[in-house]
Parts: sequence; structure tokens; C-alpha cells
Amino acid sequence: MTPTASQQRIEQLRAEIRYHDRKYYVEAAPEIPDHAYDKLMAELQRLEAEHPELVTPDSPTQRVGESPVAELQQVVHRVPMLSIENTYSLEDLRAFLRGVSAELPGEEVEWVVEFKIDGAAVAVVYEDGLLVRAVTRGNGQVGDDITHNIRTVSGVPLKLLGQQVPRVLEVRGEIYMTNEDLQRLNEEQSQRGEPTYSNPRNTAAGSLRQLDPRICARRHLRFFAHGVGFCEGLKATTHMEFLKELGGYGIPPTPHVECFPSGDAALAHCDEMIERIAELSFEIDGLVFKVNRFDQRARLGARSKSPRWLTAYKWEKYEALTRLNNITVQVGKTGAITPVAELEPVELEGVVISRSSLHNAEEIERKDIRIGDQVVVERAGKVIPHIVRVETHLRKSELPKYEFPKHCPVCHAELVKDEGGVYIRCVNPACPAQFKERLRFFATRNAMDIEGLGDKVVDQLVDNHLVTCFADLYDLTADKLQALERLGKKSSENLVAAIASSKSRGLEFLLNALSIRHVGQRVAQILAQEFGSIEKLQAATLDELSQVNEIGDIIAQSVFSFMNSDSGRQTIAALRARGVDMQAKTRKAAGGKLTGKTFVVTGTLQRYNRDEIESLIETHGGRAASSVSKKTDYVVAGADAGSKLAKAQSLGVPVLSEDEFEALLR
Repeated sequence: MTPTASQQRIEQLRAEIRYHDRKYYVEAAPEIPDHAYDKLMAELQRLEAEHPELVTPDSPTQRVGESPVAELQQVVHRVPMLSIENTYSLEDLRAFLRGVSAELPGEEVEWVVEFKIDGAAVAVVYEDGLLVRAVTRGNGQVGDDITHNIRTVSGVPLKLLGQQVPRVLEVRGEIYMTNEDLQRLNEEQSQRGEPTYSNPRNTAAGSLRQLDPRICARRHLRFFAHGVGFCEGLKATTHMEFLKELGGYGIPPTPHVECFPSGDAALAHCDEMIERIAELSFEIDGLVFKVNRFDQRARLGARSKSPRWLTAYKWEKYEALTRLNNITVQVGKTGAITPVAELEPVELEGVVISRSSLHNAEEIERKDIRIGDQVVVERAGKVIPHIVRVETHLRKSELPKYEFPKHCPVCHAELVKDEGGVYIRCVNPACPAQFKERLRFFATRNAMDIEGLGDKVVDQLVDNHLVTCFADLYDLTADKLQALERLGKKSSENLVAAIASSKSRGLEFLLNALSIRHVGQRVAQILAQEFGSIEKLQAATLDELSQVNEIGDIIAQSVFSFMNSDSGRQTIAALRARGVDMQAKTRKAAGGKLTGKTFVVTGTLQRYNRDEIESLIETHGGRAASSVSKKTDYVVAGADAGSKLAKAQSLGVPVLSEDEFEALLR
């Protein structure tokens, strides 16, 4: 190769490696296997060795320095790195959200909710697209220069992607270590006879303060960006736009972030996010709530130590080391097989923990969990106890890998893994374990709300063949129930009355109760409002279902398959014969003035509050949505309309005043 050809190939390799870094660290969607990536890196290293004059500081090969720094230098933050105000109760969190709204009267306040990653806070600075400095938070005003170590973090690009990058870009985020990487590090430490580390956060923070970058490089640290510092040329005007812009530059933004149109909507999302924590590979110690719009943040300002526009909903974490005695499996209402860790009982925060969900087979494989292992179990706030990691360095002998069962433990049908998914299921519709779980769910408050139909009663009804399908519930009599254990005359009569009362719940609750895959409370509500009756829903084509707002192709296929299956038709016919109400209690007006139209309401209206106008829209056949998109037909804008109005104007969505909206109805 001539020097010119070498230079061209070097630039091509650098571009390819940066592209694959982005696919791996930012998008979590790698396109090539590790060995192919390593091959690209090896070729680049060879060419740079042959042509050292072509080596640049931003080359992917220049991540690890050859010599340690003499000492950590102090750097003043151009914009102070303030701390986050914490709250440990939902009541205080609700009060904070309402307080912020009160500070912005007449304005819509969108809230971003994201995981609070338990790592070491850093600021990373780019100038003209090149990484120039990284600084710890320190005391908020002054931090330590850790540039030599940040260059070893593979997820932090040495050069930003794209041609139009900000002249100065300071991103703030967390340096963290996964539990699996800590597990591997402790194995290596143990093999060398060196002390092991207790948790990922302290290990990451200590690694960043090492003077020798080669030590930090061996720790496999990672980075998520979640905040903005001093910038010149940033395009984003909201936090969600900011995270998207960062991804375009090749910087990994914090994952699983969602934006909500109000504080109440954000609060309603808390439990769903908390349930996902046990499946994450990195440590979380709370949720962060942030005002989305930068202009509103500027007006809210800051206290002496923390901004007024964000807060953290935190919980205390408690960990303990215990032994995994066994792994059992449970069968869920959709046939999903959930592995469960049977633990040597251990006390955490005054509660004795003896069991923990392992979620799925892939988690067992990822964490390398084996029966007989010493495991770290965590309990934190509302988070269900879960296994954080295995202390593999404490294995005194080789333990066999756990073999996931091939057949259902109850009906012995062959298990099937979801195509493109992680769950392994029993697909036998007659499996009694599945039916028990479906029957339990059928009776819950958000379904048919049958008081008195608890777990032990369900077990007896199914085991004694008194109930083999949902419809059998409505054939039960007090005399039949009295034959069961612990059910006397009065309790039997009360249960029969509760079952009879459930007939009038209506289509929305019935659809949720049927345990149709991918159909929860919200989807059931949408389908009930859209179709109005079970007959119209059964007659709907797959295309008609998929065209319903918020109903995607996967949900549409699931509903269509159930409605047109033999078991689905039989279930509905049997329930209809028992007098179960299958009509929607409230639904869109057929042929209404607004039928088929999607509206978004923004700003302060004179004649309606938000609930009143959205109810009016739905009464006339329309749909009230919370965010503006290309599918939005109209935006109804009142005084002080904010980002939704701006987005509507940018997309060319028609904007109506209250008078123009009422004219549509006339």
C-alpha cells in the first residue's frame, strides 16, 4: 500500500469502528460479532504501527495511555454540577410535581422519568467534536481531572459522529459497572489472591481515581449520559431532544427514558419502571423526574445546592449474601415459565427472604446462576427481592449449569420459546396451572372484581373439577361451594352473589379479564370504546384492529387470533349464555361529528377544563391523544400553549381555537 492508500484505509477503519461502537453502546443493536470487530481493530493497529505519523489522538486505538499521571489535577466546572433533591415517599414526590406546576401557571409541564443509575457522576467535554476533558463531580464547583481514565471507557467516543457538532458540548452522566463485570473482576482478583470488591458503584468510583489508566481499562467501565452542562451550538430545546441528539453523536444516553404530559401521568408510570429494575444489568437506586423543556428549567432556576426542576424518588437498598438451595419453576396465566430461586432464608430490613424470581432462562444464563452458589440478594423499597449477582469467586467446587426444563412441570406438554423473545412457555391451552392463574386474574379488581375468589378457593375449584372454564363460575351454587374446605354457608352465599354481580362489569373489564396476550387494562379500554360490543370486536378484520390508535400489529394479531380461535369463540359464547354483559359502558359515538379524528389539547382553555373537552371529543367519536404526531388531525390550543403547539406548527397539523373546535361540532 502507498501512504495515501494506507491513510484512506485507516480513515475507513476508524469510521467503521466508530459506527459499530455506536450500534453496540448507544443503540444496543450490534451488527457484527465480537471477533469481526476485533479483526477491524487489529487491522487498524497494524496499519498505525506501520505508519505512526498517521496516528491521531481520537483514533479508536488510543484509548489506553502508556504511562500514569503524576496526580489528579483540580478543574473548576464552568457550570456547577449541583446535586439532586431526594424524596423517599410518593406523597412528597407528588407535592414536588404539583409545586413545580404552580411555579409555571397556565403552562403545560411535561415530565421525563428515567432510572437513577448508581454510579460515579462525571462531566465529559468535547470541543469541535474531540474529547478534551473529563471531570468528576467533586464538590459541585471543583472536581478531579480524570481524562486519562475516561479515554479507557469504550462507550465514550473520542470523536463525535457527524459533521455538524456543537463547538462545545459538555455532557454529564454516570460511570458505572455492570454486576456481571464486577463478578468477572472478583474472579480475577480471587485467582490472583487479591481482595475482592463489594459493589459496582464503589468499584467504578475508585477506578476513576486511579493514576494509571491501564488499571481503569481492566475494569470494563461504562457510561450513560443524562444531563447537559456548558454548551455552545446545542440544537435540542428539550431533554428528550437532547438525548436523541447525543445518540446521533455516538454518546450513549441513559436508557428506558419516557416523557409524560403531566405529573400525574408520570407518577402512574412509577410501578411499571420499578418492576423492570430486577432485569437490568446495572445498579439503580431510584427514579429521576425532570422537566422536559429547557426554557421552563431556566425560569424555574436553582436553589443553592440543587435545581428546582428535578428530583429523585429514591429508596434505601439492603443486600445480603445467602445460598441458592434450588431453582423451581412456576406456570403463569399466559403459559410463561418463570424460574424461582429457593434461598437459604436471610433477613433484609426486618423481612425474611426465602424466594426470589429469576424472571427467565436468559437471566440465569447471563448471571451464571447455579444451584449451590453464594448469591447477593437485594431488597429496595417497593422492588421485589431479586438476585443481583453470583459471587462466583466463592465457588469451592465446579457446580453444574442449570438446565431449564423442556416440559411443563404440571401438564408435561413440550415447552416453546417465544420467537424473537426471552420467555419459554407451555402452549397447552388445557394446562391446569395456566387456568388457575387465569382464573385468579379473572377475579381481580381491574378485571371482573369477584370478592372472595382467592387463591385457595381457586385451587379447590379447579382440583375438584367444579370449574374448568370461566363460564363454570356462573353455574356455582352455595350448596356446591359449601362442600369445599373453609367455605361455610354465609361465605358461600356471599361468593355466589359476588360472581353474579360481576356479570354487569361491561366489555372493558371483561376484555382485560380474559387474559388475551398483550391485552391489559389500557388496551381493553381502547378496544371497548372503539368497537362498543364483543360482536363488533369479533367481526373486526386484522387490518381494522391494527388501524386503531395505540393498537399495533402485535396486539392486533393477538386479539384477532383469540377472537377467531375455537377456544376464544367457545369462551365468549359460554359467558354470553350465562348473561355476562358484553357491551361497553361508554364508547365513541357511531357516526359522530369527530369520528376517526385524533385531537391533542394544549394550553389553558376558557370554557373547558382538560377532562371536559377530552370527554366531549370522545363523545362525538374522536380520540383525545396526549402527544402530537403526524397522525394527529387537530390541535386545540388555548392560552400559553407550549411545545405541543410548536410541534403541531412544524408538522403542519391544523390548530384550532375553542371557537373553531365548537364550529366543528356544529
